[in-house]
Amino acid sequence: MTTATSSDMTLPLLGGRHHFLLRRLHSLTGIIFGGYLVVHLIVNAALIQGYSSRDVYQVQVDKIHSLPFLLAVEWLFIYLPILYHGVYGTWITFTAEPNVQRYPYVKNWFYTFQRISAIVLVFFIAFHVLGMKGVFWSSKLAFDPEHATASTVRHINASWVTAYLIYPIGILASCYHTANGFWTAGITWGLTISAQGQRRWGRVCGGLFFFLLACGLLALFAVLRDANSVNQMLNTVPRR
Repeated sequence: MTTATSSDMTLPLLGGRHHFLLRRLHSLTGIIFGGYLVVHLIVNAALIQGYSSRDVYQVQVDKIHSLPFLLAVEWLFIYLPILYHGVYGTWITFTAEPNVQRYPYVKNWFYTFQRISAIVLVFFIAFHVLGMKGVFWSSKLAFDPEHATASTVRHINASWVTAYLIYPIGILASCYHTANGFWTAGITWGLTISAQGQRRWGRVCGGLFFFLLACGLLALFAVLRDANSVNQMLNTVPRR
């Protein structure tokens, strides 16, 4: 009679002999969702142009919602990657053994911040998606693709906690997790093996972080700026 070891008792879907493939899939889904987030923040930055006779943000939303098989695209490239990356990433986070106090290297801190931002993102993404669907507060605060600018402004300004705490923290965590995730993906997929290659790619990812953060903060500033004109916006936007 043999005694089961800890490796034998590992859940087959979370480690053991499947660990390599699961980690690669985790990295791949992170790249897919990271690419979506880049597009999402760039589109949202169009809010800074305000509401006028030509609502640039509304134009971009209309293009997205005119895509064929939009629901299938959303599930394939957004929801499923988020679900897998979030669930497996949460398992990685809570099974890791932080050693940043013993080895306070820069890259070790980056890894620690990546795990912290992952936890923040699990809650923020759930809040953001459910809030945009009208689950929180009221269905009147849900995202309306036909009145994209006005409904976004109303949604984020539903509470000072949402506008000045939840979304700023969520934007910061999203930008860091994406940029640092792209950097680690370069190592994971064998694209940046040398220290010099990692430094060059690190500069690119650092630039990406500041670019995405600027896009996110521009969008947030825009919805805070336009909070007082929401009712007028809703009354003047023609219904399709």
